[in-house]
Amino acid sequence: MHKGLESRASLLDRVRLEGSKFVHVAGVPYSAQRELQRDRNKVDHVLITLAAGEFGQLAAAVNTFSWLNGNAGFDPRVRLGVVASTWSETPPVGIEETSGFDYAEIEAREQVEFLFQDQELLAARLIAKTRAAVRIELWGELYARRTIGIHQIHSRRASNAMPMEVRNRDGALKFYYREQNAAELFLFKFDGQI
Repeated sequence: MHKGLESRASLLDRVRLEGSKFVHVAGVPYSAQRELQRDRNKVDHVLITLAAGEFGQLAAAVNTFSWLNGNAGFDPRVRLGVVASTWSETPPVGIEETSGFDYAEIEAREQVEFLFQDQELLAARLIAKTRAAVRIELWGELYARRTIGIHQIHSRRASNAMPMEVRNRDGALKFYYREQNAAELFLFKFDGQI
């Protein structure tokens, strides 16, 4: 078996046996699109496909809307905070299990303003940013269903509709652009998350 296929098969088996893992992923952007659903009203993710080295292609599911908040009578829109920076090197492609990622550490260093986003505009923005990027870095939960993917790419603090809080496992998405070596870290929160 090809080394990449072995790595992917081994990872798929590990996740199925051991459960989801919190991971840091870096990859070359391949595509981005709204998820496909029979009922267009149920579409709430943008799927970003990355080439992650020996592990092949992975799909990152990024929320653009919260049905949970909406159904509970709260604002279903996602709040987005963006931290701009520059880069001298892009991170090497691959997947690694990581001990955590916490928005509180970033917010202690940076002034981050989280603004509610229109679902359609956020989806279009994520697709455009993916197309412009030369590398994407993300943090989230690895899952294995029919394929391998990453989800929970948002704050895991308690929200208005979700009282459970998961510390040090916030998900995020970072875009690296060729132009002026610019980068943008996208942080996502739902209504009620501090």
